[in-house]
Amino acid sequence: MDAATSPALLVSDVSVEVALLARLLGTPTAVVAMRGERTDPPPHRAAYDLAELLLDPWPSTLPEPGWPQHWQAKAVHTGAFSRFDGRDPAPAHESGDGPHLRRVLLLMGSGGHDISTSEVAEARAASPGWQWTTLGGPDGRWSADPWPTLCAADVVVTHAGQNAVAECAAARRPAVVVPQDRPFGEQAATGRALTRGRLAVVTARWPQAHDWAALLDQAHALGGNRWSQWAPGDGAARAARALADAVSAPGSMYTGKAR
Repeated sequence: MDAATSPALLVSDVSVEVALLARLLGTPTAVVAMRGERTDPPPHRAAYDLAELLLDPWPSTLPEPGWPQHWQAKAVHTGAFSRFDGRDPAPAHESGDGPHLRRVLLLMGSGGHDISTSEVAEARAASPGWQWTTLGGPDGRWSADPWPTLCAADVVVTHAGQNAVAECAAARRPAVVVPQDRPFGEQAATGRALTRGRLAVVTARWPQAHDWAALLDQAHALGGNRWSQWAPGDGAARAARALADAVSAPGSMYTGKAR
């Protein structure tokens, strides 16, 4: 059998249309799940209902509330995974550095954002003792490998997109997370999960300038060690094992137990 034309399983990376097309063609699917309101009929509900398994890039200890039982039964909680998994996070500062200006990394990415340059400038001015660096966004520089800058930050300020959160978690950096407005409330739902797990300081919107100094101190005090709950470091391997298990057991529903 030609695997290119008759695949045993198709993985849909969040695309409902691709998942439904595959099922119409008789190909079993695995869907990479997303947080937020996904019970809208028919698109998301149909795709999730028809999937052989749902890959959830978050821990089983912080499930998405409101999922029907039959979704939960086939959910594989892999934990977050990042391109930086396997790289050791370096300490933000060496022990012999002495007094230093604490560092904030504003990690924006290239997607849409709700933050203006003036708001960033006001936050910077209102937080003396903190040195701000920006990666991504309209005013930040591009870095092919942001890992050193990420690890050097005492606190990371970012949105609640899955990749940005996964990279903060991989680096085990304290974070202030500001969910952005997205369809189906995806980032807001991620922010609620992070709050439940006490993994980061989460604010519903970009804070007022006078709040920034206290928020950065709060995040720094919280630390980043709890990120291991969110990103165990082998999330991609867990996902690969789940997919291999689904393929090797045709006709049976995968149980969703992470190994």
